[in-house]
Amino acid sequence: MKYIAYYRVSTEKQGLSGLGLEAQRESVLNYIKPENIFQEFTEIESGRKKDRPILLEAIQLCKEVNGTLVIAKLDRLARNVAFVSALLESGVKFLCCDMPTANELTIHIYSAIAQDEAKRISTRTKEALAVKKAQGCKLGNPQNLTIEARMKGANTMRLKSERNQNNQRAKAFLIHLKGTLKDKALILNENGFRTPKNKLFTPMQVKRLIS
Repeated sequence: MKYIAYYRVSTEKQGLSGLGLEAQRESVLNYIKPENIFQEFTEIESGRKKDRPILLEAIQLCKEVNGTLVIAKLDRLARNVAFVSALLESGVKFLCCDMPTANELTIHIYSAIAQDEAKRISTRTKEALAVKKAQGCKLGNPQNLTIEARMKGANTMRLKSERNQNNQRAKAFLIHLKGTLKDKALILNENGFRTPKNKLFTPMQVKRLIS
């Protein structure tokens, strides 16, 4: 089996610093042996944009060598349902390391949630900035804020967003499940879902999630 790895970050700054890329590559190499990686592609582009030439190049290579596109997380692929649907219809096999057992249905659900979350984050950010501006606050990063402090704040925001997305994905996944709370907790855990504290789901946590 030939695997073509695809890594993506949203900004040029992240690409130059290696932030995000190293974690993605580590996740892929922890799942697939390095000798099985046929080629690696790295792209610096927003996940909300459909026009990503590097990803298309990776997909084309998959077709040529009958390879499998592998990514660390689904949101690294795209936050756009239409794009994921087109990829599935193209016949190219792909693997998400954070959800290796996911089928086409669950992938559609996850991508829809990721797309919706991206829109919500954008809307909340614009609304918050509008309020601050109306209050006379000067927008932008304070000049005296250290790089370390900025990175720490960005990492905190990222973790909160991921945890929220994980809960939303798990909740959407539960809609299609039948059985007891214990059964549902077991299925969530077997499919790689974790709580915001990175723990296994319990029946009580499932009940809170769907209530």
